[in-house]
Amino acid sequence: MLRAFCLVVLLPLSAVAADWPQWRGPNRDGVVATPKLPAHWPETLTQLWQVTVGEGHSSPLIVGKRVYIHTRADDVEVVRCLDLADGKEIWKQTNPAPYEMNSAATAHGKGPKSTPALAEGKLVTFGISGILSAFDASSGKLLWRKDFSRTFRNTSPLYGTALSPLIDGNRVLVHVGGHDAGALSAFSLDKGQTLWTASKDGPGYSSPVLVTLAGQKQYVLQTQRALVGVSPAGRLLWQLPYTTEYDQNIVTPVIFNDLVIHSGYNRPLQAIRVTGKGTWNLRSVWENEELPMYMSSPVLSGKYLYGMTQRNAGQLFCIEASTGKVAWKSPGRQGENVALVKAGEVFLALNNEGRLTVFRDSSTKFDPVKTYRVADTPTWAHPVVSGNVLLIKDLEKLTAYRLAEE
Repeated sequence: MLRAFCLVVLLPLSAVAADWPQWRGPNRDGVVATPKLPAHWPETLTQLWQVTVGEGHSSPLIVGKRVYIHTRADDVEVVRCLDLADGKEIWKQTNPAPYEMNSAATAHGKGPKSTPALAEGKLVTFGISGILSAFDASSGKLLWRKDFSRTFRNTSPLYGTALSPLIDGNRVLVHVGGHDAGALSAFSLDKGQTLWTASKDGPGYSSPVLVTLAGQKQYVLQTQRALVGVSPAGRLLWQLPYTTEYDQNIVTPVIFNDLVIHSGYNRPLQAIRVTGKGTWNLRSVWENEELPMYMSSPVLSGKYLYGMTQRNAGQLFCIEASTGKVAWKSPGRQGENVALVKAGEVFLALNNEGRLTVFRDSSTKFDPVKTYRVADTPTWAHPVVSGNVLLIKDLEKLTAYRLAEE
């Protein structure tokens, strides 16, 4: 296993870098826009800078020449804005957020787990205990904050809030509340006003995606007990009862044409077809019992879906998205979790042990290129790629690596 070179080198950043403003990137699908990658992957990656930012699984954002990161120090949650060029702090905001972990989740720490979202100059965070906040992205000024402790007995699910907010126009979509009782809700981005509430189910750990199915724009996500589609006006369009062991609906759904592909802990990877309008019809198209998915959300490339099953101590796979037929499976023991990014002709797979595997976008075989050690502590946060820069958040540090020369 190769270890990343640790000398700090300040080098120019790509001028054509695309923003990474939310969970899993610009389109919430794990696909990098306009990456700048090496023609030949080096033996080691060059470190640009490294900053101690605090604990948490929240993924960083890159917007313009700034980095945004949500973390924790003891019983305080911290939101930082850093300079992308050198990691220097531009502003910082703190908020007391004491939190008691479920005993089954102590290995994962006190979060935060939710990745912020940034749009219209506003940064929205969702804390581990379910506190929703909006900041001015330029100055760090707190614009509004919502605490749901007067509405719900529990303000986060069993293992802490993990859903990452979705911003759609002036709507901020989150699922508030806790185990057995919550509300899928939309709040105004400008003032934090409640616009609507939909499903009263408890929240899951999956994040919503904005899609169009059967000509209807809608939000699709997994709640505690169901897979649902909700209109932008807050009307529950359809729902499919869906539960997993220990109430761990985590995987972000993927949309392929008119199919919704989803999975859960010890449940088959499944595609359902959503049709109709007014009267919605749900039909199972395929199931693959070989590939249950625990925490790792899959990524589409053309007609193929790439992901990691929990089987065999973590095994990467490629399947036909239309049929669920397996194209290939990698050797096992890839990790408890892998966060996938599609960048041009390769995938970057970051496992929870600080190992980054680069493999080719191929539907014929698992074709690894290089493996790098990018952290010495756990890496649960999603990696972020913008232009020629790779950001890795480990237990307490945020590190920037250079992927290619200018």
